[in-house]
Amino acid sequence: MPIITFANTKGGAGKTTAVLILATELARRGNRVTVLDADPRGCISRWHSISGAGALLSVVPGITEDTIEQAAAKARKRGGYILVDLPSSHDALLAKAVGLADHVMIPVQGCAMDAAGGAEVLELLNELDARCNVRIPYSVVLTRVNSAVTTRALQAAKDFLAARAISVLATPIAERAAYRDVFDKGGALDRMNPADVSNLDRALENAERLCDELLSIMPQRAARPVARKSAAEKTMKKAA
Repeated sequence: MPIITFANTKGGAGKTTAVLILATELARRGNRVTVLDADPRGCISRWHSISGAGALLSVVPGITEDTIEQAAAKARKRGGYILVDLPSSHDALLAKAVGLADHVMIPVQGCAMDAAGGAEVLELLNELDARCNVRIPYSVVLTRVNSAVTTRALQAAKDFLAARAISVLATPIAERAAYRDVFDKGGALDRMNPADVSNLDRALENAERLCDELLSIMPQRAARPVARKSAAEKTMKKAA
């Protein structure tokens, strides 16, 4: 029952899109998936309310700093994967969500500002390692990438991350119409009508490759989430 927390302190980085892509792909493969929606905008909750995405995928809306632990415990009893969609903030909720995580996914859009927002999350992870000897695996994934064009902004983001020796997943999240349209239509990506969405097959292939890569590096056994959560909260308070 691994918990994957999606975090970047800058808005518009593509956290919710990354959550949706991986949640629907994991469910398509027969896994139970629970999404804890901690983003006040509630985009993924609205998406799910339109038509759902099958019995294997559930979304818990309105998650806050006060409710995230209880919601995570309940989701663990349900089994499967737990994905946490966070708002763009650097606060106690971020610390709790990171502390509960078995893996932290850091989406970064192709610009240096997004990379800087992701770096704030990495700083928290580094502080946990340095001060508390708590190591939480993470992945940086580039989002909204135009597969046909390498823009200056994207290259600046790559340079920003490379200069800090931050590794990035080999599979980026491409800019695809399906990833936008699914929020309006509801349901799972693989149930969309190819006649209504351009290049749906490429979007599905992108989702499969991203999921394959994440699962290949994600630890199979969870560490001690309570110890991690406590350490993350203490680290956040010291940094404040």
